[in-house]
Amino acid sequence: MYQQCLIPPESIPPRVKHDKLFENLPEIPGKRSQHGRPPISKDSLLKGLIYRNLRGIDKLVELEFELLNNPSMAEPLGLDPLKKPPSDERFSEFLRSNPNGYFQIVRKSLIEELINEDVISGTGIGFDSCPIEATVKENNLKASIKDRYDKNRLVSGDKDARLGVSIHFPTPFKKEIHYFWGYRNHIINDLKSGLPLWEITLQANKSEKPVGLSMLKELHQHFLLPIEVVAGDASYDVEDILKYIIEQMKAEAMIPRNPGNTQNTPYTVKKEKVYCQADLPMYRKGKMTNNKGVTYCKYSCPLHWSKEFRGSYLLCPAGHPKFLTQKGCNVLIRLTPSVREKINYGTKRFKDVYNQRTSVERVFSRLLSISMQKPTVKGLRAVRNHCTIAHITVLLVALTAHRMGCEDKIRFVKSFVPNFLTS
Repeated sequence: MYQQCLIPPESIPPRVKHDKLFENLPEIPGKRSQHGRPPISKDSLLKGLIYRNLRGIDKLVELEFELLNNPSMAEPLGLDPLKKPPSDERFSEFLRSNPNGYFQIVRKSLIEELINEDVISGTGIGFDSCPIEATVKENNLKASIKDRYDKNRLVSGDKDARLGVSIHFPTPFKKEIHYFWGYRNHIINDLKSGLPLWEITLQANKSEKPVGLSMLKELHQHFLLPIEVVAGDASYDVEDILKYIIEQMKAEAMIPRNPGNTQNTPYTVKKEKVYCQADLPMYRKGKMTNNKGVTYCKYSCPLHWSKEFRGSYLLCPAGHPKFLTQKGCNVLIRLTPSVREKINYGTKRFKDVYNQRTSVERVFSRLLSISMQKPTVKGLRAVRNHCTIAHITVLLVALTAHRMGCEDKIRFVKSFVPNFLTS
């Protein structure tokens, strides 16, 4: 006897083919442990965390509940559907115990595939960083905490978290500063494809400048990309970075000048003499060379150092604030040629390429959409692995979309799998 179905078959949505996604995922290197609990494949645990990112699951306990109530996902993840799925403690231990190098091998393998298949060109790159707040009570502004922003203390909720600063511009030319405890994810991305090329997660108090230079060197030496331009904001306006880009990488540095690197003391040069703000000829104190080999000629306040003007004025005619506290103003005139002279600031090409740097923000937007900024684990190693898996998710979706002929969907991180990866 024919029985009518409660749900007509034609109205049932097609099954999402996660196996098509995970067949493009490289394996994690390493041997299985022969001690402790029954081993679960590292690849299965990694696939489970990628599935968590794509589903937008915030907590690991929710991932365990999802797999328990959806046994059809066991086969794509490489698990036994007749056994209980991995617990949230197993996923958490997987993130805490494994070195980040395991996941970096997978991430680099995906990038090499994308480069070989011409998805990533590498002709233009940009770099930036993103704050990752730790799950500690110090980040809860409703909690009453003494010395909340004392950088010399260690927070009890996460001993590896450090005090960092995040700057926002809610409206043009209006800056808001936010302090937080946690980490920062530093990345280099491909400007054309909008995909991340290199990443590292460090404590929030680490400066962006040495990290940016280190990432550039590692990227340049590992992938050998045909890099033509490097774009970044003014925080990367450091001579070591500019020099490496121009002289070693043979590329153009599209990084604007940082106002903090300029002298605040105004001066003028007339007939080979330097005049201070009060229009008095400054006293030349000689040359100095810093530890980077840059030579300057130092000029100081004539009212303190020059016999011609000493005692002639009771106060600085220009009212310089350092006249009484630091024996007047000082001016350093650089004698060693600067690498910034090779950068064509203000040209149309400079502005056009620099505007492409906003692709970094869109990369972070896609990474944050899969909860990269909300880690449920603690400790530098676990948070670092959490962020690297978020990058692996973005790259895996891009590679799958490309191989399926969906070139315009390589950046559809949250929507590609449910909408296009179906039977």
